[in-house]
Amino acid sequence: MNVSALITVQFLGVALVFARIGGILMFMPGLGEPLFPVRHRLAMALVLSLALYPLAPLGPVDFDNTAAFIGILAIELTIGVWIGMCGRILLTGLQFAGYQIGMIAGLANAFSPSLGSFEGANLVSTALMMAAVAVIFATDLHHLIIGAMVMSYDVFPPGRILTGDLAQQIVKAVSASFYMGLSIAAPFFVMGLLLNLAMGLTARMMPTLPVFFVAGPVLICSGLLVLVMASPLMLREFAEHFAEWLGLLVF
Repeated sequence: MNVSALITVQFLGVALVFARIGGILMFMPGLGEPLFPVRHRLAMALVLSLALYPLAPLGPVDFDNTAAFIGILAIELTIGVWIGMCGRILLTGLQFAGYQIGMIAGLANAFSPSLGSFEGANLVSTALMMAAVAVIFATDLHHLIIGAMVMSYDVFPPGRILTGDLAQQIVKAVSASFYMGLSIAAPFFVMGLLLNLAMGLTARMMPTLPVFFVAGPVLICSGLLVLVMASPLMLREFAEHFAEWLGLLVF
């Protein structure tokens, strides 16, 4: 038995698993948050790759054909990044909802930090996304994420990629995220419509009343009240959508 060849084959197999797992951890909510140091995420990806390598249905790796190995490595990395991006797109549904809530309730602030989100967030969307990450760990959804990493080899066999299907799934992910954001922000649309209608009628009945200064505190207080009452249901709906997607990896 050639021990050096065996070690090389095992090392290349772990490298293929690391490419997919590392790509997932680049964007996956919870385990791939930008708040985590990069070294810690790399160490986690390496540990998960070593742990999941025996479960990955990888065939014999031909380390003599360098070009073929690099192509398979690129495909595995692409699949991993795609899976992580789909999870992140679902999470941005909360960012969209928080942005709408901030605009309606007068809580938007362009200088708020974008923690765990893309640019353009406000305080409400940042709070919702950080709460969603806490819900992921509190409800053990991170276990489902690890299970989805193993199941991804059944959905996407190693070395195979269907560009059209990936593009269609990204479009469906954006559609599902947009629908979720609109649905969980719907109570605030109703609240804003009713309050602005009431303020408009008040301005017509009392022209001397400074409606703008009266409406501001009313909108902020009402928005905070509705946010406190509705946030548990909003986070639960995100957790249900996220768990359903992790069980299938398709939309």
